[in-house]
This record gives sequence, C-alpha cells and structure tokens, in this order.
Amino acid sequence: MTAEIDIKKKILFIVNPFSGVWKRRSIDQHLKRHLDHIKYEYEVKYTEAPNHAKILSRQAVKENMDIIVAVGGDGTVNEVAQSIIGTSVVMGIIPSGSGNGLARHLNIPVFTNRAIAVINQLKVKKIDTAEVNNQFFVNLAGIGFDALVAKKFAGQKRRGFFKYSQIVFQEYFRYRPEKFKLVVDGKKLKRKALFISFANSDQFGYNTSIAPQARVDDGYIDICIMKKVALWKSFLLPPLLFSKKIDKTGFVEIIRAKEVDIKQKKKHINLDGEPVKLSKRLHIRVIPKSLNMVVPG
Repeated sequence: MTAEIDIKKKILFIVNPFSGVWKRRSIDQHLKRHLDHIKYEYEVKYTEAPNHAKILSRQAVKENMDIIVAVGGDGTVNEVAQSIIGTSVVMGIIPSGSGNGLARHLNIPVFTNRAIAVINQLKVKKIDTAEVNNQFFVNLAGIGFDALVAKKFAGQKRRGFFKYSQIVFQEYFRYRPEKFKLVVDGKKLKRKALFISFANSDQFGYNTSIAPQARVDDGYIDICIMKKVALWKSFLLPPLLFSKKIDKTGFVEIIRAKEVDIKQKKKHINLDGEPVKLSKRLHIRVIPKSLNMVVPG
C-alpha cells in the first residue's frame, strides 16, 4: 500500500513596499518565522510601480499558483484581485496599508504574524465583488466628495489617518453637493448628495463604517447617499462612523441593489481607495460570490 504524499500548496506573496511602513526584510522575516512551511511552498515578489501587482497576479494565475496574497492596502488588494476574480485561485490579505477596509471588514488582523496565522488555517469563503464600467472593485467605490478626497490623498507623500482626516476637513466646507440621476434595479431616482458610496463591505477603512449592514456575501451593493450636513452637525459624523451608527441617522440614505446606473458631473471615482478617471455615466453591478478569500476561522 502506497503512503499518501501531501503536496505543498504554491503561494505567492505580492508585496507593495510603498504601502504603510513596510521594509523589504520585514515581511521575509515574518514569513520565515510564522508561515506553515509544511503546508506551503512560497515565493515573495515586490511591486515596483502602480499596476505592477496586476501584472504579477496575472502571471501567477497563468502559472497555476494556488494562493495569491496581497501584502498592502486596499489599492494593492484591488490590483491583486483583478486576475483572481472568477477563477479557482484563492486570495489572501496581509493588511499593511492606510485604511485596510476589506481586511477590517473580514476581521483579518492588522498584525502581520496574526494575519499569517489566518493564512495557515486556510479557511476559504466565497465573497462578492463588483464592477463599474468593467473595472472591478472588492471593497468600495465612491463618487462626489469621496472621489475628490481619494484624488487629493493619492498625491500625498505621507499617508495615514491623520492626513486623510486633514484633507476631509480642508475640503468639506467648500465642497458643493452635486445632483445625481440614478437608475437602481430599474427604478429612476434623483438625489442631491455630498457623495455616493457603493459598498460591498461596510468599511471606508480605518474602522469607519459607512454601510453598517453591508455584507460581502449577500449578493447586493449598499448604495450610500450622504447628505452634506450643517457645520455644527458635521462634528457628529466621525463618532457615528466609528460606532457603526451612521445608518441610524437622517444623514445617509442606504439602498440595497444588484445593479445601478448613475450620471455624474465629473469623471473621477474612488475605486478601493484609489482615484480613477472613468466616465460621467457609470454602470455598477454586483458579481455574487466571485472571489475565493481566506478569512479567519
């Protein structure tokens, strides 16, 4: 009788060295110390420019890699996911960005050794993704004020919660709400809003929740239509976002949908934390259970 031979799974870590506070040797040391080397045969590759993670992920899928792990923030997660969505390849996350929205929603630890422990357990869950004008996003897309902040934030040398908050504060009071035309699952709507977010998860990032009831496996996008509130009320917004209670107020209207068409005045959109120039007309749809994701057990 022949003994069964356990075949190691092939796993690639795609690291954005410009994300967060990473140093190249840091992730290598963590993987040598904490990754299950009996279970995995692993490789580490570093991104060298924007969109490089997309190229590395695409190559890894072609090479029949079993698992591809994004080591970075939501932008890196988005790039890595692009080639994995709709395939049998499994994706993991080691969060090291600024907001880490999807990782926080999935309860993936922000501490590297604990995130690696989640990968060692290899519990896999199918989650939804979404697309806008044929471009995928996995966590959240946004237009209006949200897109403006993403654009300003992307141009900063130093990133993080305080820089993000500073931009929000500087721009909020002079930003004029925009009128939007929407078709939500066939129903026509008109709304005036500070911004509109299309949430797959509940997270803006930084543990702030714009769509507290959103779930990544329910087959819906939560459309969050945010009003611009008076100056004295604006100071209530951060506590409400952190406490996951913004949906209990009249500040935001949330509509769950599978598909939405929207017309805006500008062409920029926030896609998983990164500003992207698309079109004034946007078509957004959910892609149910299209990504195999490693989640905590």
